[in-house]
Amino acid sequence: MSETEKQPSKWKRVPKMSFDTKNLSRRMKKAEGAAVKHARRFVFKRWHVFREVRRNIALWVLAIGVIIGAAGLQFMWHQQSYRTMAFGNDGTYAEAALGPIDTLNPLFAATSAEEAASELLFSRLLTYDKDGTLNYDLANSFTVSEDKKTYTVGIRPDARWHDGRYVRARDVVFTVNLLKNPATRSTISGWETITATEVNETTVAFKLPAVYAAFPHALRFLPILPEHELRGVDPSAVREHPFSTKPIGSGPFKLRFIQDLESEKNRKIIHMARNTDYYKGAPKLDRFQLHIYPQREAIAQALKISEVNAAADMSITDASAVDSKRYDIKGHPVNSGVYALLNTTSTLLQDKKVRQALQVGTDTNAVREAVSKKLPPLHLPFIDGQLSGETPAAPAYDVAAAGKLLDEAGWVLQGTERKKDGQPLKLAVVTTKNVDFEKALSELASQWRKLGITITTNIVDPSDQSQNVVQNILQPRRFDVLLHQLVIGADPDVYAYWHSSQANEGSNYSNYNSSISDEALVSARNRVEPDLRNAKYLTFARQWVSDAPAIGLYQAVAPYVSSKRVHVMPSEAIFRSSADRYSDVLYWSVGERAVFKTP
Repeated sequence: MSETEKQPSKWKRVPKMSFDTKNLSRRMKKAEGAAVKHARRFVFKRWHVFREVRRNIALWVLAIGVIIGAAGLQFMWHQQSYRTMAFGNDGTYAEAALGPIDTLNPLFAATSAEEAASELLFSRLLTYDKDGTLNYDLANSFTVSEDKKTYTVGIRPDARWHDGRYVRARDVVFTVNLLKNPATRSTISGWETITATEVNETTVAFKLPAVYAAFPHALRFLPILPEHELRGVDPSAVREHPFSTKPIGSGPFKLRFIQDLESEKNRKIIHMARNTDYYKGAPKLDRFQLHIYPQREAIAQALKISEVNAAADMSITDASAVDSKRYDIKGHPVNSGVYALLNTTSTLLQDKKVRQALQVGTDTNAVREAVSKKLPPLHLPFIDGQLSGETPAAPAYDVAAAGKLLDEAGWVLQGTERKKDGQPLKLAVVTTKNVDFEKALSELASQWRKLGITITTNIVDPSDQSQNVVQNILQPRRFDVLLHQLVIGADPDVYAYWHSSQANEGSNYSNYNSSISDEALVSARNRVEPDLRNAKYLTFARQWVSDAPAIGLYQAVAPYVSSKRVHVMPSEAIFRSSADRYSDVLYWSVGERAVFKTP
């Protein structure tokens, strides 16, 4: 090995290190002295300068904070510009309705609750939209023959029953045939003379015995039943069939189960679920509960304790008392009128002058004020706007004129009573249990008593089976005056209420009989030309006002109360009847959620 190799390489050499404490101490003292010197020179001797600029420093710090805060807010606002609040999907909607409810078969619906369930579970061929216009539902086409007696209706090919089967023309024919059979005992009438024929699987033809202008509107009230479920069932046994408690429909909701509340009489909850196969699209609501109450007062209480989040079938008086901080209260005018129906065959009201005296001696404005300040007036047998042209006006309120008419009829005022041949002018006035009707009745009775007429009143409860209002009061016409609501509908065909053929046992509760009115009513429903129909109805209206078989009091209003957390029909929606509130039920929702906007 060479000498060079024997010597260690430089990278392996570790320099020798020593630690001198005295030297370190000296250097630290020197650094300390320099630090103190600099502190005195640049900090302590210049502290007065800092104090002079501290305001500027504080302002700069504040400005920087404001800039940072503004940037944060701008970020948040910018983010919100891409977000919005939308009504939530799913959720459970609980609506109160007036019962009882004994069947879910729509052919036998007799109460408001049964009609509500029918609207949610079953479909019609035509329906009214939220604008009050007749439009398609199950139907997707509609044609009329040249003679105006045959209506051919196409049915949507994608419509399904809740069990998955398709809705077909044979279901429509089956339903009409059930209605035509008197053994069915349906609450839906008027189909006895109409023939329904299956043209093909998705087309049905309706043959009418005569021209009937209002027939398209009748299709709105024809609920379609599944032929495959009730095939072979005797018509007399349809009502009692299990279908009435476990129905299969084609509407936006399908039945889950019926809950009987044993602790309360006539209290039920109809539980329904979203029909995901509904031909118009699945509803936003996941569940719909229909809570059935026996009295309107119970509905008001249910809202008070938040047992439900919406309610129909309330009186105007009860709805106005609901807490407006928790609920939205809407009053939708419907195509119904409240009248004082004068029994033209009663001993005292056979005299036209007595009826005219009541007509001119009734302050209808005061009657409306007694019920609500927002009631639309009504003085004809039609809803305002259904006729055009020179419609007749009701006689102006005139107490003196009323007294003169009664004098001419022989009813002379003796003290505070009007008498004829020693007998007092005494009228029995009847109405059904309803706080609004009772207020109107009280005002009417007060006004007529001031004319010298003796008034007795009777308030009957339709839900009380022992009273049997139809058989004991309405059919035998056991009243002089009946304060009652008449459902007029979208079409001005009021034949059922005023034609003489409907007197005595029909819906002509006034027993009104006029050859001029009869001819006009028949002619109007047998013509489809709008101008001709309007002219005929104007003729009838003039005669009706002259004969005074009734006194129009006000157009009915359907109150609807809903929680502020739910989204239902718009306030401007037009209802032909209370059931039309479901016209846009697909879009009802409960609660809200944040969503991002689409660009």
